[in-house]
Amino acid sequence: MADEALFLLLHNEMVSGVYKSAEQGEVENGRCITKLENMGFRVGQGLIERFTKDTARFKDELDIMKFICKDFWTTVFKKQIDNLRTNHQYLAFTCGLIRGGLSNLGIKSIVTAEVSSMPALTSMSDHTLKKEKLDK
Repeated sequence: MADEALFLLLHNEMVSGVYKSAEQGEVENGRCITKLENMGFRVGQGLIERFTKDTARFKDELDIMKFICKDFWTTVFKKQIDNLRTNHQYLAFTCGLIRGGLSNLGIKSIVTAEVSSMPALTSMSDHTLKKEKLDK
């Protein structure tokens, strides 16, 4: 889908641009995460405005959370919320996106992400060595 590809390209460029500005000394490295989170916050506010303009008001916070977890998340990421796999650099933007959406629906929140293990690449030689050890 073209929309998904454009979103991913834009997202990659935002993360890259923020970190390049830090490398060039324009922004402190620690402020990169804050800057990405703030970008996500504003995008989340705008998307919620757009997605909910023709819907009835939510009855309570439970309805809002259901909307965020089912409709909003699936529309933005094209995946169910429990199946998202993402680069850790994207987490700041994503947390801001959710916080901005909740804010526009009247819920003040703190959104954090937890990474249980960082993504890793296993090369074929590592896999072959492990298999050879098991065969012995």
